Amino acid sequence: MSNRGKRNRSSKSAVLLFFLLVLGGAFLFIQSGNRIDGAPSKEEASTETPVKQEAEDVKLSSDKVFKIVIDPGHGGNDPGAPGYSGIEEKADMLAIGLKVYDLLQQEPMFEARLTRNDDTFVELGDRAAIANDWGADALISIHGNSYTDESIFGTEVYYEKENSLQLAETIHSKMLEKTGLVDRGVRNEQLKVLSESEMPAVLMETGYLSNPDEEAFIQSEDGQARIAQAIVDGLKQYFQDRQ
Repeated sequence: MSNRGKRNRSSKSAVLLFFLLVLGGAFLFIQSGNRIDGAPSKEEASTETPVKQEAEDVKLSSDKVFKIVIDPGHGGNDPGAPGYSGIEEKADMLAIGLKVYDLLQQEPMFEARLTRNDDTFVELGDRAAIANDWGADALISIHGNSYTDESIFGTEVYYEKENSLQLAETIHSKMLEKTGLVDRGVRNEQLKVLSESEMPAVLMETGYLSNPDEEAFIQSEDGQARIAQAIVDGLKQYFQDRQ
C-alpha cells in the first residue's frame, strides 16, 4: 500500500474518533439535566443528610435538663458531728444545701430537689430512693467532718461506684478552687446513700467542724456561699463535659 493510502485511512479514523467524542459529550450533558455548577447531585446530597441530622441531635442534647438531688446530711434526731463550738452538723449542712438548691434554680440546665428542707430526719435508704424514684441524674450528699484532734482539717469527696468517679473529681476540684480548703482527696468508700443510688452519687465532707478555723468558715455566709457555688460549678462542668 502507498503512503498516500495510509494517510487517507488515518484521516478517516481521526474524523470518526472526533465524532464519537462529540456524541459522548452531548450524552453526558443531557444526563446532567439542569444541574447548576457546584450543586450536589442526588447521590452527593444523600451523603450530607446524616451530617445535618447529627448536628440537630447535638443541639437537642445540649438542651437537656438534668435532675439533681441535694441531700443535706443528718437532721431531726440525728444531729451529726458536733462542731468545735458545739453547733451540730445538721444545721450547717441544711444551710449549705438550701443555698445549692437556690443556685440550681437559677440554672436552666438543672431541675433540683432536696431530700429535706427543714430539721427532719430522713433514713439513708429513703434519701437514695428519692433520687431513684425521680430518675435523677446525680445525687450530692453534703456533710461536715469531725475528729478528736482539732488540728486536722481539709475537704474530701467520697464515691463508691465507678460511674461516680468523674463527678467526685470534678466537684472536688471546684471545691479546692473556690474555697481554698486543704485537699484531702477523692476517696472510694462503701456508704449506704451511695450504694443504693442508681445514678452518679457522691458524699462531700465539706471540712472539719472539729477544727475551729474550718468550722468558722463553714458556718459563715461567705464560706457557705463558696461551698454552694463550688458544688453548682462542679455539676455544670461535669454535665457539660459529658455532652
